[in-house]
Amino acid sequence: MNLGSLITRSARFWGDQLAVKDERKSLTYRELDQRSNQLANALQSLELFPGDRVGVLAWNRAEIIEVEVALYKGGFVRAPINARLSDTEAVHVCNDAQAQVLIVDPEHLDAAKLALDSSDSVRRILVMGDSDLVDPKDSYEQTLTAASSETVAEEMEPEDLAVLHYTSGSSGVLKAAMQTVGNRHSVLQKLIYRGQLHADSQEICIHVGPITHASGMSIMPLLSQGHCNLLMSRFDADDFLATVEREQATQTYLVPTMINRILSSPNRDRYDISSLKMIRYGAAPISPARLKEAIEFFGPILNQGYGAGETCSSVCVLTEADHASALNGHPERLSSCGRPLFATEVKIVDDAGVELPVGEAGEMVIRGPDVMKGYWNAPDLTEEVLKDGYYHTGDIAYADEQGYLFIIDRKKDMIVAGGFNVYPNEVENALYQHPDVFEACVVGAPDPDMGESVKAVVVLKPGAKTSAESLINHCAELLGRFKKPNSVEFESELPKNGNGKIQRREVRDRYWQNSERKV
Repeated sequence: MNLGSLITRSARFWGDQLAVKDERKSLTYRELDQRSNQLANALQSLELFPGDRVGVLAWNRAEIIEVEVALYKGGFVRAPINARLSDTEAVHVCNDAQAQVLIVDPEHLDAAKLALDSSDSVRRILVMGDSDLVDPKDSYEQTLTAASSETVAEEMEPEDLAVLHYTSGSSGVLKAAMQTVGNRHSVLQKLIYRGQLHADSQEICIHVGPITHASGMSIMPLLSQGHCNLLMSRFDADDFLATVEREQATQTYLVPTMINRILSSPNRDRYDISSLKMIRYGAAPISPARLKEAIEFFGPILNQGYGAGETCSSVCVLTEADHASALNGHPERLSSCGRPLFATEVKIVDDAGVELPVGEAGEMVIRGPDVMKGYWNAPDLTEEVLKDGYYHTGDIAYADEQGYLFIIDRKKDMIVAGGFNVYPNEVENALYQHPDVFEACVVGAPDPDMGESVKAVVVLKPGAKTSAESLINHCAELLGRFKKPNSVEFESELPKNGNGKIQRREVRDRYWQNSERKV
């Protein structure tokens, strides 16, 4: 099995069709196949072998897709790094993954140099784009030009590692879900079987969210069917709508924050977006009222996916038909994350792992071909979440008689802000590095735009007079900016239990008293 061979097949079937396009360049299927072969051969010439890790750190751009294809072809393990992370966090990912090569865009050149100087594993960087910024040997383009275009297709087993998907952990450090070749193949099958990709006409999918996250899971399914991936490096509501009109885009993936900003744009009605046939959304809750408004604006083309990095893709889907039924007699379904998809099995269990009856709330657990192999270099953490073949999500949910699942709370304290996972311990650790902070508790607070915002409640040391703005800026310097608190409140003390432990749930609940849902 080699996932990259699917693109060689697509190049034979649809060689002159566009496969990838961004603001700078476009690639046909033939060009994508050739360039990914060149990169795979170049990495082999650097004495990389199947199973070796390669870090990728860049904003959305065409090269990221040819890197993904090349790594599949060569049997290398891709370690995508969130472009919003700080340089220090990016180097941590490289060290943890033991990445030997780091491929970056020019905007992350400083992080690449830091990794090369301080990482105990990175021995080579390749920089996309303007080669004048770097030594010629580190130029991505010059490296490809010098390499052979001979086809590469290392034979891989389904259990072989394909991707290290990094996400923040409850311990305050980054962890990686080990996604296998078989996991990724099951994702491809799922999206094709859902009937959203049709080979008889070319779809144009806009990826406006970072393709290191959920949006990127549809890239290989699209490429295997001859469709076009259109990449935007940043999200702006008006720019997105203008791009849909100009490019006649047919589908996209949006997080609720993006939907909110589109609906709030005073210019939204100026654009012809009638080419859109499907909008997938997910990664964070969206209010039923805002969802109704979205359907009124976009039309009956929305469907929701629920999943996680640990499951590689959507395990549940609320289809377009489900949305229609919600507006015609089942309004409660707009609060659902849908029903399990194909081979995925979902159960609601109590703390002992016993399945609960319909309507009773418990933890959602998942079993299926796209559930990760485990966490990289973290056997104890793997044992916590993988039990009896099921992935324990930490989400508290219930199922109705028709199998629709409703998430009502989280067993864990993770905050989902604008589609990105933020763990309170990470932010608290940063706050505690400020000399004036005595105690800190970070929680998710309801936010109409982001779903949740990062709220810090802080007790200062006696005599300290630090401002909220100062603490927010302090965190922004230590963390990816999407993790910094959106607001800070100061208290004289924080609630604690008998053992002196801060009661995070009590702090969090005060902000959710008037909210119907707790996420």
